[in-house]
Amino acid sequence: MFLVGLTGGIATGKSTVSKVFRDSGIPVIDADAIARLVVEPGKPAWYKIKAAFGDSVFQANSGELDRDALGKIIFDSVEKRKILNEITHPEIHRVIYKEVFRYFFMGHNFVVMDLPLLFETGIMLNYIHKIITVTCEEDIQLTRLMDRNHLSEADAKKRIKQQMPLEQKCSQSHFVIENSGTLHDTEEQTVKILAVLQDSNQHWKIRGVILATAAFLFSSIALILNYKYKFISAN
Repeated sequence: MFLVGLTGGIATGKSTVSKVFRDSGIPVIDADAIARLVVEPGKPAWYKIKAAFGDSVFQANSGELDRDALGKIIFDSVEKRKILNEITHPEIHRVIYKEVFRYFFMGHNFVVMDLPLLFETGIMLNYIHKIITVTCEEDIQLTRLMDRNHLSEADAKKRIKQQMPLEQKCSQSHFVIENSGTLHDTEEQTVKILAVLQDSNQHWKIRGVILATAAFLFSSIALILNYKYKFISAN
C-alpha cells in the first residue's frame, strides 16, 4: 500500500476532492477530523490545552474547545500557535499511523491522506508516494474563507498568510487540481488523477519490501532461538 498526500490552502476545496475519492471507494484519512477528535473533553490534548491556554478557550456549558476563541489567539501569536501544535500534532499523527496500518492490513492499494499542513510540518513527507495540491485563485480563496468562517477580510488574509504560498506547494506536487471553476471541472480533474493512481503498481513494491523484511526478521529470530536451544542442550 502506498500513501497519497492531499493538501492545499485553507478554503481551496480539499473536501470536494476527498469526497470524490471516498465515493470511489478509496480510504481517506482526514487530519482535520482527527484534530477535532483528539481535543474532545477528557482527552490528553484537551487537558494540555486547558493548562496552556486556560478556561477562556472552552465552552462554558459543554467543556468543548471553542475553536473561534482559540483561533483568535493562535493566529495572532506565533509562539501560542507553536505551543498548540506541540500539544496536538503528536496526538494527531499517532491516530494517523494507526489508521494507515489498519488500511494496510485491510488490503487497500493506497490511502489518501488529507493533510492541510503537509508541507508546513514536513512530518509525513518522507512517507508520501504522490502529492496532490488543490489550489484556486486568490480572490476566490479569500471569499470562500470569509463566507465559511464568518471572518473579516483582514482576519481571513491573516489566516491565509500563515500557510505556505499555494504556488510553492503546487511546484512541489505531483498533481495539481485547479478548483476555481465548476464542481464538475474539479471532479473531472480528480477522476483523472484517480485513474493514474489506480494503475500504479507501487503497492506491490511496498508490500514486497515489507514481506521481505518480515521474512528476514523471522529467519533471524529462528536462527537465534535455534542457536540458544543447541547451546542449552549441549550444556
